[in-house]
Amino acid sequence: MRFGYHATMCNPAFYGELAKAAEAAGFDTFTLPDSICYPEDADSKYPYNDDGSREFLDGVPFIDPFIITAWMAAVTSKLKFSTSVLKLPIRNPVLLAKQVTSIAVITNNRFELGIGLSPWKEDFAATGTDYKSRGERMGQMIEIIRGLSTGEYFGYESEYYHIPRIKLCPVPTKPVRILYGSHAEPGLRRAARLCDGWISAGGHMNEIADMIGRLKDYRAEYGQTGHFDLQVMGPEVYHPESVKRLADLGVEEVHAAFRDAYAGGADTRTLESMIAELNHYAEIVIHKVR
Repeated sequence: MRFGYHATMCNPAFYGELAKAAEAAGFDTFTLPDSICYPEDADSKYPYNDDGSREFLDGVPFIDPFIITAWMAAVTSKLKFSTSVLKLPIRNPVLLAKQVTSIAVITNNRFELGIGLSPWKEDFAATGTDYKSRGERMGQMIEIIRGLSTGEYFGYESEYYHIPRIKLCPVPTKPVRILYGSHAEPGLRRAARLCDGWISAGGHMNEIADMIGRLKDYRAEYGQTGHFDLQVMGPEVYHPESVKRLADLGVEEVHAAFRDAYAGGADTRTLESMIAELNHYAEIVIHKVR
């Protein structure tokens, strides 16, 4: 079992020291969220709250995950980094492929790309991208990122993208693994058909087991037989016994987020308290599972 640490949009000045502390404590991954902006007015609901409220995100500091990864990679040697998850269809696929390959190169292959759909229509309006075609474009963007990551000439023609044959340099020595974060049926199917793994944003054991079972069925349906990485964040990752049960389901990485310590708004956490928190998790979970 691998263990990831999620700092839940902390004070940006903390990231370097948190990365060093997470590596020293035995975490394998530092996983990062993504949000480009907060809309003043919005009709969209936040999908991971029971009531759909989003106000807790107002004023929360989201640093671009590629930039913060570069800083943390410079002060660590083994820690892996991932996005959990990057809002893919609001971005330009060529520029994103350049970011992905660049960060993979400078981290020496210590980067995984976790992707998903933005829950907010306002993100699409702010970036001038079409909302209705987001699902179709997700699949095409994955193909484009993979094609450009080879370092060979690659072009793409579709209803949405017209890319002449180009190549990127440098590219990493290993393909960047792409994982999909979604609990919705289309997202689970997209993960099974197109990606190297799946990321759960929450749920209890029975819900996770059900989604993993569906993913396995879909992969068989699509004839996918390669390695497929299962990663889970949520209430089941904070106790050794439940982590072991997740391992029995085939989960290979769990992400500890400590969301109870920060529910949005004014953040009173200190660097010392956050380091103590991750060290405590390492003591009561990581060291007992390994």
